[in-house]
Amino acid sequence: MIGPIFQRELSTLPRRPRHFIARIVFLVMLFAIICTTWLLLAGVQPVQNAGDLARFGVLIFQLLAPFQMVVLLFMAALAGTSAVSHEKDKQTLTLLLMTSLTDVEVVVGKIGAGLLATMNAFLSSAPIVFLLPILGGVSLDQVIACTVVTACTLIASCSLGATVAFWREKTFQAIAVTTLLIALWLALGEIIAAGIIPGVPRSIGSIISPLRAVWDIAQPIPSTSVISGLGGSGNAILASIFMSALAGLLSLLSIAKLRVWNPSRERRNVVAEWEDSPQMAVSPSKNSTSADTSAAIAPKAEQERVVKSWKSREPRAMWNNPILWREMMTWAYGRKILFIRVAYIFFSLLIGFGLYQTLQSGAAYADSGFQEQLVPTTVSLLAPCFVLSLIMINALAVNSITNERDAGALDLLLVTEITPGSFLFGKILGVLYATKEMVLMPILLCIYLWWGGGLTTENLVFTVICLMVMDIFVAMLGIHCGMIYYQSRVAIGTSLGTVFFLFLGVATCMLIMLMFRGSFGRQLAPFLMIILGGGTGLYVALGNRNPSPAITVTSFLLPFLTFFAITSFILRDQELTVFSTITVSYAFATAAMLIPALSEFEFAFGRGRIADEE
Repeated sequence: MIGPIFQRELSTLPRRPRHFIARIVFLVMLFAIICTTWLLLAGVQPVQNAGDLARFGVLIFQLLAPFQMVVLLFMAALAGTSAVSHEKDKQTLTLLLMTSLTDVEVVVGKIGAGLLATMNAFLSSAPIVFLLPILGGVSLDQVIACTVVTACTLIASCSLGATVAFWREKTFQAIAVTTLLIALWLALGEIIAAGIIPGVPRSIGSIISPLRAVWDIAQPIPSTSVISGLGGSGNAILASIFMSALAGLLSLLSIAKLRVWNPSRERRNVVAEWEDSPQMAVSPSKNSTSADTSAAIAPKAEQERVVKSWKSREPRAMWNNPILWREMMTWAYGRKILFIRVAYIFFSLLIGFGLYQTLQSGAAYADSGFQEQLVPTTVSLLAPCFVLSLIMINALAVNSITNERDAGALDLLLVTEITPGSFLFGKILGVLYATKEMVLMPILLCIYLWWGGGLTTENLVFTVICLMVMDIFVAMLGIHCGMIYYQSRVAIGTSLGTVFFLFLGVATCMLIMLMFRGSFGRQLAPFLMIILGGGTGLYVALGNRNPSPAITVTSFLLPFLTFFAITSFILRDQELTVFSTITVSYAFATAAMLIPALSEFEFAFGRGRIADEE
């Protein structure tokens, strides 16, 4: 086939229970969205004829197609990154390069291994999507075009994640760079689709951005094709070609640079500093030649030459909390984190430029095709920046624990005099300091929006406090997952998956609510399946390994309170209710993970090391 690496993954993947669990969870989410939409539709209007079913089919397709694209897009990128970073963390990638495997077999094998789990989830959901034309309102050509574009996008996304992971040495750097590139990728498509770049047709955005391409496919009336003669699905064909070409170019780049990037050039060799003894100064006699003198001095010089120090520099004074000192005063996550900071600042400046354009035009609301007019344009601009910052903070937090474990340093820390409080608070504060740009830039954007008159002083205070609470929550969530899961890939996947599905679930619920506006009491019953499913998923992810009553209450209460906050936000003029609900619920969730970790520190670390992960 394509090499022994892919064959091994293909033979071992069905043996893992989480492979089947992830596929079932994804199908349950799709089924919950369908059932919730049907209950809301039946509650708003009676379904009496085929036209009503056709409208329901269009709504479901417009919900499932973007949802499936976004979920699988980031899953494929994370799978491609993890497949390579796992080998680097275990220091086995160099061993693979020393075997008879060719560069093509290593690169293509890793990309194929990352695609297996994502493609299984995608193929398992295909029957649900292909049943939608039976309801009406959706043609078979639309479903096929959406399937092809999604499949090509998954290959390109996994290739991007693997290429970045081959390039970067640290796991956090690979995840952060991949996430930023995907965000810039989608943002570029939205900028072109908005017509901001002069001379570039707006239809090009549907070719570059996979999310925009899927959304155009889901419309009842197809958009105009860039190239005439291709029909209504012309943009979908061009988008598939673009994604396939991008995947091919990334794979070729990884193959060409595989042995240049690996082993990493970031590792420094520490050179010993030598000290010459005073007895080495020997004056030659008058009758001896220079050669005899050198021969006589050399053995003695070798004997008298002693090692002064094996350190490359003088030791520095350390704080009372050595964990916090290491996080803040050293390059604990590599020097290339500066590139990630600069890239995030550039992304934030793009958001700031969008806010400037919005404030200058005076457009308080905009219909971009992805949401109704109840959501302001400023919210649509700030939301991606907020979500991206929280994902980056969470990724660094979980990697701060997994890197220590992979390097064998956690077992040493447990036998030192470092207290649980020093370790946990040092990690939390250190993560927030290392990601200070991700913490400060969203706050600065809110302040700029307030200065431009787009936000009241009260709402500014509420937003800033909620952002700070969420930053601490995602940092503690990453540390919690890193402690209870022994294997790095499982810890990173669980932590990032929890954050990602949390915000994606919020966005999906808001989109459904905007389609069927109503009171909290009328919408509570249809959303109970999503709320209970989210609570069960949170408990399995957070409390299954290290259960506690507080985590159990948090797991099932947090989705309900989040749903209540979303409903209050949509109903307007309830900012204090939204603020109180978010701060109290997520602060309690943070405490529920923090307090057991403080009281059962060694137990929490040892709990994740079970037989099925060794």
